[in-house]
Amino acid sequence: MSTATAPSPISTTTVAAPGNPEAAHRLRLIAGYILATALIIGLLAYGFDYYTASAQDRPFMAKHALLKPSGRIGIKLGMLGVGMFLVIFLYPLRKRWAWLGRQGISRHWLDFHVLLGISAPFVIAMHSSFKFHGFAGIAFWIMLSVSISGIIGRYLYGQIPRRVNAAEFTRKELQELQEKMAQQLAQQNLLKHADVRSALRLPSQQTVDKLPIPVALVYMFVLDLARPFRIAGLRRRALTGAEIATTFGGLLRTRHRELERAIHVAREEAALSKRILFLSRSQQVFHLWHVVHKPFSYSFAILALIHIGVVLAMGYF
Repeated sequence: MSTATAPSPISTTTVAAPGNPEAAHRLRLIAGYILATALIIGLLAYGFDYYTASAQDRPFMAKHALLKPSGRIGIKLGMLGVGMFLVIFLYPLRKRWAWLGRQGISRHWLDFHVLLGISAPFVIAMHSSFKFHGFAGIAFWIMLSVSISGIIGRYLYGQIPRRVNAAEFTRKELQELQEKMAQQLAQQNLLKHADVRSALRLPSQQTVDKLPIPVALVYMFVLDLARPFRIAGLRRRALTGAEIATTFGGLLRTRHRELERAIHVAREEAALSKRILFLSRSQQVFHLWHVVHKPFSYSFAILALIHIGVVLAMGYF
């Protein structure tokens, strides 16, 4: 999503260059996802026969001493899960702790907050050996709800354009950016204006304003999912038969620098237009999301502390 031109101030990615903090952050984030995925898949593969066995058969299996909640691996997974949640709760804490708030960039913290929020339910599920009963079971389902709502919240956060310092753009500023992108798109001669408008068409503002909030949220998501395929169709119109095949129908980038630059501007302009179109709805849902996400998070924290207290009281250590 980068070109030889200067990146858009609302772009979520920047050109990877030596010493670029955004590039370094992306590498750390990718490494984090790879590590979390490898850990989860590795443990699931190792314990698949145990996790899928009945509760009556598990005590007679060789892996029981390792994978049961109080087993050597099970208890370490519980500790890892607790550690992950301690780090997760640092993100809301940094908004109230001035020193912590000065460390790093808020958006970077949010990315790792989401990574841990996605990974933690899998770790806790394996710690419990997929038995969700009593206090621990209630805590798990609340945690899963927090995790899912966190993914939705991260998506909504990305729909509200911000500057590098996390301050939101005004609608007027966004419209000015959109006009500049539209002018750049009009100046190039590789993509026809009619083709761009047709491929990246959006509903009217009146239509969006009439949509119920849940429908508007789904509509935003569908438009984002459809955009890569619409861009592919736009790219195909500028390619020959052989190039269409080598780019998998326009889904992959070509070696034509000028064409890819025009495609990039078209993609960014379409994404920005969609954000402006749904801006008021995104802000409404995002504010409502905070009302739901925080109480669930605090409820889980309380139940998790009770569970840990009971485990310590029963002498597991």
